[in-house]
Amino acid sequence: MSPPVATLPGIDEHPHARAVLLPALPPGDASHAYLFHGPAGAGKRTVARAFAAALLADGAPDPQAAAERVARGAHPDLTWVTPSGASEMLVADIDEPVVAAAARTPFESRRRVFVIEQAETMHDATANRLLKTLEEPPAFVHLILTTSRPGEVLPTVASRCQQVRFEAPSAARLAEWLERDGVDAPTAAACGRLALGDGERAVALALGDGPALRAAAQTFAVDALRGELAERPWMALLELSKQAGERTAGELEERHRDELEFIARAERARHEREHAERVKRAQRRSSASTLDTGLGLVELWYRDAGMLLEGAPELVHAVDRLDELEATAAGQTPRTLHRALELVVDTRERLALNVTEELALEALAYRLAED
Repeated sequence: MSPPVATLPGIDEHPHARAVLLPALPPGDASHAYLFHGPAGAGKRTVARAFAAALLADGAPDPQAAAERVARGAHPDLTWVTPSGASEMLVADIDEPVVAAAARTPFESRRRVFVIEQAETMHDATANRLLKTLEEPPAFVHLILTTSRPGEVLPTVASRCQQVRFEAPSAARLAEWLERDGVDAPTAAACGRLALGDGERAVALALGDGPALRAAAQTFAVDALRGELAERPWMALLELSKQAGERTAGELEERHRDELEFIARAERARHEREHAERVKRAQRRSSASTLDTGLGLVELWYRDAGMLLEGAPELVHAVDRLDELEATAAGQTPRTLHRALELVVDTRERLALNVTEELALEALAYRLAED
């Protein structure tokens, strides 16, 4: 008996995903591997769980009960993998939980389903362990990989999966989610727009260090354009990016301490070397990502001010700071603001090439002041 599933929760908002996945629902022919890609917050995780439930409930004596256990994460033929590091999928995350397990027959279902989140965090060694399973899986195995950064998924992995695209959530929908988390309506509306369709970024801007990052970006944008550089307005952005990197390093160190007691003494020296490199890379990525987000906010600030000058307030992102944007726009021309925006874009590109952050931001501030 197959479960009475004709659709998947949330799939109607994603035409491409709907076209690929609905025909694959039992009794359809599901692919052995999928890559769900789209912005964070688009609903990939929800659809992946519902799709896994449909596959595992197929042929079960009680399909509804099987689907409910998948929803609770309690089905023995479902394996859900997330990176164990702060920002990196380790070989151990894949080796036994996926590669070895995929060779074993299902416990009770006709299939085994493996969901691997944040596929972009797999480095070469991890991906190489997974490749044979992706290329020649047993007939009963289905792998669902998810990512919000498809361009960073290794081509050797992406090429072996059927692509499933998820669309970005609207700014209004992101704002609704933030309000449910207790964010006030004006801030929620602004962060929903500033996130540019990225649900995780919307949350990051509204909560935690997000308000401080928005304030630092605004101060930098305003002071640099006015030539008020005595207080070095770029330093707040640098400090927040540094703190983000340190938090990531701290999370990895905490996990390392927990793992160390289970590592054989003969393997500890190698493990320590690998751990030190992993921390260094993760800390750098986290710091760089935060700084890029901050500069992205500076870029949007100039764009918003330009929209006000052009008489298009409905296109503004930072809708909770219209008065401040009006003050920035006062005395400027669309050309000046467009030039300022271009300078920020250029600096973000330079930073991607590992230019020194403080020198790059200081140079940007002086170039903005000169213009």
